Amino acid sequence: MIYTTLDRIARYRGLCPSLDTAIDYLATADLSALKPGRNEVDGDNVFINRFGYTTLPEAEAAWEGHAQYADLHVVLAGEERIGVTDAARLTPTTRDEASDFIGYDGPVDTWCPMAPGTALIVFPEDVHMVKVQKDGPVQVEKAVFKLKV
Repeated sequence: MIYTTLDRIARYRGLCPSLDTAIDYLATADLSALKPGRNEVDGDNVFINRFGYTTLPEAEAAWEGHAQYADLHVVLAGEERIGVTDAARLTPTTRDEASDFIGYDGPVDTWCPMAPGTALIVFPEDVHMVKVQKDGPVQVEKAVFKLKV
């Protein structure tokens, strides 16, 4: 897991080629101009899912993990908390290989407050609980880079 700000993300260049591609894209792109849904960057190696939602209480949020992709979460508007726990500490509950989704049960180890300007990179070992409200429900607009690892 890497929790940072967009103005510092370039220091993580070199960790993996797909992250380098995303860092290059972030340097010049206007993320607010992305269309809802999937946006192509480098085919299945790097793409961006753009979407919005209303944040939820922690009890209503769900864990997700991935085997083939890391996620780079960027909040465009609103704020949320993302919980992160090492996959080895959680119990897998569901798996959908076609969508690279693994559901889990268990406790949150670390909370990352997310707002415009912050960035969270979660790797396959970093199971994450998204859409969690901070002080009450708010509308969030978000871009999630999917990074093939």
